[in-house]
Amino acid sequence: MRLLRTPEDRFTDLPDFDHPPLYCDLESDHDGIVRISYVEAGPFDGPVVLLLHGEPSWSFLYRKVLPVLADAGIRAIAPDLIGFGRSDKPVDAADHTYARHVEWIRSFALDALDLRDVTLVGQDWGGLIGLRVVAENPDRFARVVAANTGLPTGDQDMPREWWAFHDAVQNAPVLDIGRFVQSGCRTKLSDAERAAYDAPFPNEMYKAGPRAMPGLVPTSPDDPASEANRRAWSVLSDSDIPLLCAFGDSDPITGPMAAVLRRTMKGAAGQDHRTLENAGHFLQEDKGEELGGIIARFVTG
Repeated sequence: MRLLRTPEDRFTDLPDFDHPPLYCDLESDHDGIVRISYVEAGPFDGPVVLLLHGEPSWSFLYRKVLPVLADAGIRAIAPDLIGFGRSDKPVDAADHTYARHVEWIRSFALDALDLRDVTLVGQDWGGLIGLRVVAENPDRFARVVAANTGLPTGDQDMPREWWAFHDAVQNAPVLDIGRFVQSGCRTKLSDAERAAYDAPFPNEMYKAGPRAMPGLVPTSPDDPASEANRRAWSVLSDSDIPLLCAFGDSDPITGPMAAVLRRTMKGAAGQDHRTLENAGHFLQEDKGEELGGIIARFVTG
């Protein structure tokens, strides 16, 4: 794969996000070496929470959540998906596949960091990827928080709002990352915050990940990822791993998935599921501290 690496000086003066970046190399026979970036907060020996972002954001999205978890004695780890944030960026859109993104996160969390008894927090693609990792490695996970996400198989139609986003990403001559993030928030981002979302992408060559991700969502029953996602549904629907839904009340794309997860997943029974008021798709922006409190209480009991 041809890879780009965003210059570090793009990440100076990030508002309220002074966590030093950490890095590790993921190596496979097929893909070679790809560097993934992440940040940590909280005690190293605390219970582990893995915070996965989605499209088109990066770990900066969790800046309001991280300190809440750290104050609760939790070791919070927020990686940047490959193609996003400070992580390496494959140049060719074809190098981004659903299976590769699942394997990159699995390799990072379970091999490189050797995490155990993990609480997964997945939002947007963080759930599409993370739920697969949980289903395929259930012995390594203690809990799941599903936040504005799902696990599509292509057997049901995607909402028209999602298709509008899909088409906008496909057709935009210049992909305005900050604008797309703002469109999924109820609160208004500052100029510095929008610049932080733009920071990983100096020009269009760096945006193959954000460009590719909508096209990787299974939208037909014979999609390359559909069967693996069906298997994941089967495993998770019969799993005792506790699953908590924390969804914003103003997300037309993923909002309906909360009821499906609560109804389908065995581990969702009896949980204190939460709907966050005045929270859009990027609920970490709109209600980050509240989301952090929900996660902390779920982890610490």
